[in-house]
Amino acid sequence: MGEVVVIDTIEKFERLKEGVKKTPFLYLQIYSDVNKHPLENRVSCYYILSPTGNEYIVPVNHIEKVIDCSEKLETKEKIAIYDLKSIEHNAMIVAPNKYDLNWNRYIKTNKPIDTTEYLTNAHNFYYRTHYDKENINDVVPLVKHLEYFKALGKELLNYLETDDDQTILSTLKEIEKNGLQTTEKLVYSEYNPFTSTGRPSNRFGGMNFAALNKNDGSRKQFISRFDKGWLVEFDYDAYHPRLIGNKLKYDFPKGSVHEHFAKLYGVDYDESKALTFKYMYGTVPPEMRDHPFFGKVHKYVMALWDKFIRLKSTDFLLSYIYNRKIYRKNLLDMNPNKLFNYMIQLMETESNIEILSELLPKIEKYSSKMILYNYDSFLFDWDAEVDKLDYLKEVKVILERSGKYPTKVKIGRNYHEMEDITEKFV
Repeated sequence: MGEVVVIDTIEKFERLKEGVKKTPFLYLQIYSDVNKHPLENRVSCYYILSPTGNEYIVPVNHIEKVIDCSEKLETKEKIAIYDLKSIEHNAMIVAPNKYDLNWNRYIKTNKPIDTTEYLTNAHNFYYRTHYDKENINDVVPLVKHLEYFKALGKELLNYLETDDDQTILSTLKEIEKNGLQTTEKLVYSEYNPFTSTGRPSNRFGGMNFAALNKNDGSRKQFISRFDKGWLVEFDYDAYHPRLIGNKLKYDFPKGSVHEHFAKLYGVDYDESKALTFKYMYGTVPPEMRDHPFFGKVHKYVMALWDKFIRLKSTDFLLSYIYNRKIYRKNLLDMNPNKLFNYMIQLMETESNIEILSELLPKIEKYSSKMILYNYDSFLFDWDAEVDKLDYLKEVKVILERSGKYPTKVKIGRNYHEMEDITEKFV
């Protein structure tokens, strides 16, 4: 058993600063305010667990602090953390080599940790009775934060031995940090990649950014932050059919996929779109199985299902791009089409993260910002006066990946009133 050290003297803080440079450790923190976004928050206190079992709790903005601990720790050691996105947004440590144990747990179990399970009765009392107060964690007794950190850390350390690819976390963090300008203020979204399908949800402050209504005017509040700016949305055309076609090595003719299928079905565009998704994610009817695309889809669905049912409960499938392990024991109530749908949604997410991890570093030099990603669409706050059309052209080229995934482009002064300008890029 190690000792518990409260950092309440300059000497202790100096020893801690030097100690973290020499060994890996677990770092946990809690923000002052339970309602604010990490980018608008501050750290109340943080906790370090060393390999020897020594525990350190450091009050930063907590009322029990004795000395100024606002200087950030720095280390090049590999450290274990909880919630990579929030740590990279706002933390008391600078560490380039971090891995999120909650993500490791999610990969293993398909469920993230529910941190509320580790809060003490004191936390719940303060949150319930002072729900309207700011920075309430600064007055929750420090010893209760220590209890919380100990319990959470104990669970996290069960997943210390795995170290899965975390590209999705760092990529989503890059989008979140840009915020979205409204008519009143800059607001931040918060992606949740810990969903049952692996497709991120996105909500914060009572707003569901992944499901903003196109018709009720709620999008009108979102505007550009730039004086002469525009909001520009790139939307993939028939994204899922093209993803599946690419996976199955089926080449669609140039032009609209849904118009291509409309001619095959003998129906209009909207009905064609509905039929295509019905066939892909329902059952491909016998009369369509002779078609090169749907025949391949049907054979693949059945081959995937055959592989799945042969797996033992501890075995797994691999995702198509990042080779993420999909354990059979975590996929309940499956059937052939439900499994296919799950894998394609995950492929959509991984495909997006793959292209965004290429796109974001390349456009960082511009004034314009990427501000939202929703499944098959990408929203940008375009500084037209500074970045000109060069920015939009570069974004379009990268997103379309040598023409494999064509995009439609819309532009507007606000997110509700958007005009299609796709033809201007032809």
